[in-house]
Amino acid sequence: MPYFDAASSAPLHPVARQALLASLDEGWADPARLYREGRRAAMLLDAARETAAEAVGCRPDELVFTSSGTRAVHSAVAGALSGRRRVGRHLVLSAVEHSSVLHAAAALEAEGGSSTEVPVDRTGAVDPAAYGGALRADTALACLQSANHEVGTEQPVEETAELCADAGVPLLVDAAQSLGWGPVPGRWSLMAASAHKWGGPAGVGLLAVRKGVRFAPRGPADERESGRAAGYENIPAIVAAAASLRAVRAEAAEEAARLRLLVDRVRAAVGTLVPDVEVVGDPVRRLPHLVTFSCLYVDGETVLHELDRAGFSVSSGSSCTSSTLTPSHVLKAMGVLTEGNVRLSLPAGTTEEEVDGFLAVLPGVVAGVRERLGAPAPASASPAARASLVVDTLGRRCPIPVIELAKVIEGVPVGGTVTVLSDDEAARLDIPAWCAMREQEYVGEEPAERGSAYVVRRLV
Repeated sequence: MPYFDAASSAPLHPVARQALLASLDEGWADPARLYREGRRAAMLLDAARETAAEAVGCRPDELVFTSSGTRAVHSAVAGALSGRRRVGRHLVLSAVEHSSVLHAAAALEAEGGSSTEVPVDRTGAVDPAAYGGALRADTALACLQSANHEVGTEQPVEETAELCADAGVPLLVDAAQSLGWGPVPGRWSLMAASAHKWGGPAGVGLLAVRKGVRFAPRGPADERESGRAAGYENIPAIVAAAASLRAVRAEAAEEAARLRLLVDRVRAAVGTLVPDVEVVGDPVRRLPHLVTFSCLYVDGETVLHELDRAGFSVSSGSSCTSSTLTPSHVLKAMGVLTEGNVRLSLPAGTTEEEVDGFLAVLPGVVAGVRERLGAPAPASASPAARASLVVDTLGRRCPIPVIELAKVIEGVPVGGTVTVLSDDEAARLDIPAWCAMREQEYVGEEPAERGSAYVVRRLV
């Protein structure tokens, strides 16, 4: 069964498995102890730190191991803000950061601090000039991911780091998705990453803090990991994480070129095979193994389940999950469709046959879901034209409001309007996104007795 969700968690690399099993016998003792077993464990930990630091591009004494990538981010934000509390309590971040950064920003605001989210363009990238413009005299820290987790767009970290350095503001880079492919360029100050994203074991994160960055760890003091990561080190997992990082880096150039060709095949094919599909994210500045596309008139979770039944494990960047029904903040910030998104992130070793098998199954899956939801056929006949129409979809979740809009848009003449009544939050995002995909004019949102009224003018 092809597994296409490496961005969530990559399969354990063979080198990681070998290193983990070997270090279980050698690295079980306390590395802080001076007896033979402790010294052996300490040597393994030091060697892993040197290996990881070389891959990151920092000194070994600038890098510590944490219990996860999220813990690394939280420790980095808290420590940098605490170390620069005399400067201020303002944080700058992009609108598409990982949820760990957003949660850290929310915690800062709850404590009386403030944050500024820098918007992104339709590909998901920030403008370095806009990012630099958000920096203030009281900015204590800036955060920018190296590449987006949902759509794969690479951020202009090097240019942004220069602006931050010139302003005297440290930049924290979330490199979880990109570190396995190569080092992060530029004058960044702090970095966080997660081993299970590159094929290491889960439960190991990296936190690098360059010399000269003011950093004051928050919480009770601890002697482990220079006081920056409390708790007993999981040496076997750390050794496996460092060994696998070195291994994937050695393979990265060749594997990236191979996977990029497979992703290019998907990017080119989905729009031809499936009507009403938009590939999102930057087509050039992107991770080599990841592609996300948005299908009109479906919800991503249903497509995901149908693909799973067909034997393909993929992820959805869709607006809703069964537990939260919350639109994706990444897709919302990009202004693209938040329903019906499918994300493929290919692990190392993915074959052409597996990708071709996916492309063969996808059209039937999407067509089946659309049929069950009553979506309009691509060439449906248009009813008699009226100057304006009102569509009542109150009480119905997306993608139904978008489907009903698509059904009736040809029922008004060019220049006529359709007003969609909806009380689903996702409609506020997906109706404008549909207009952009179908070259119709989104007039705007108007108040209604219940929910909101979204007005669309037919242009074509």
